[in-house]
Amino acid sequence: MLTELRTRAVTQVQAGESPEVVARVFGVSRQAVYGWLARYRHGGWHALDARKRGGRPPKLDGKALRWLYATVTGKSPQQLRFPFALWTAPLVATLIRDRFGMRLSRSSVSRLLGQLGLSAQRPLWRAYQQDPAQVRRWLQTEYPQIAAAATRQHARLFFGDEAGIRSDAHAGTTWAPRGRTPIVSTTGARFGLNLLSAVSPRGELRFMVTKGRVGAQAFIEFLKRLLHDVPGVLFVIVDGHPAHTAKRVKTFVASVAPRLQLFRLPPYAPELNPDEGVWNDLKNNGIGRMALTGPQDLQRAVRSHLRHLQHSPLIVQSFFQAPTTKYAAAA
Repeated sequence: MLTELRTRAVTQVQAGESPEVVARVFGVSRQAVYGWLARYRHGGWHALDARKRGGRPPKLDGKALRWLYATVTGKSPQQLRFPFALWTAPLVATLIRDRFGMRLSRSSVSRLLGQLGLSAQRPLWRAYQQDPAQVRRWLQTEYPQIAAAATRQHARLFFGDEAGIRSDAHAGTTWAPRGRTPIVSTTGARFGLNLLSAVSPRGELRFMVTKGRVGAQAFIEFLKRLLHDVPGVLFVIVDGHPAHTAKRVKTFVASVAPRLQLFRLPPYAPELNPDEGVWNDLKNNGIGRMALTGPQDLQRAVRSHLRHLQHSPLIVQSFFQAPTTKYAAAA
């Protein structure tokens, strides 16, 4: 019975559940769970057999694993005076060496972290200036009130944003012989263009390509086009970009009230805006994989990809399914 309990607990941790949660669910102490993880790491599944006694103790015992898990999941490397922001396998190896005097290879560290239910993932970046209280207020109070008002007024709700696209943006990989970095020939000239877009939870996308920087006049022009294309009352949610808060923008919004209402996201919180997904998709699945030859080529490629998104509402709706944007999916 105890052997089965140990096996199930370790299996749950390796599946990604927190050891703390596993301990609570199985009705055992956290020390017990981390001890079982240490046994497993030292001797595999056979080491969890309750009938076996003794043996050489593991180099990293349960207490050490508990500290390691808490450190990697609860602290940033910078809090421990490392100059990096990400917990990479080599950095965790350095952490283990400094703390426990053990030298582990990169593969051993990766295996250890996997046994603790951790995996290498692309992180979400947040500005250190972001105020968590403002984000909570947005998620719990402000946005629900906006969504409720949109329902009462039968308004169409859009999230808007702007971005600059450069010809030297690239993404993806290509196959090549080992040890020989592949080269993709393209123009050495750099050029770009600026865009505005807006997306709705229904999967709608509107966009505008503009020359020069995105200022108040360009934003007003985009709002005019949005009002022309989308009937009824419009609720548009944007960030605090100067073009969105300019006096002339406020004057324009007041002149078309009540057809248009403008709302602002919390400062330094781009991850809350589903429209960021448009730019990520454009760069990663569109122009980031192309060899562009000139400004006109870039503009054609951008327009083509954005029109493809306009005809793919399910893709646009997926931008509302990220962990940080799902709050707006049901609007």
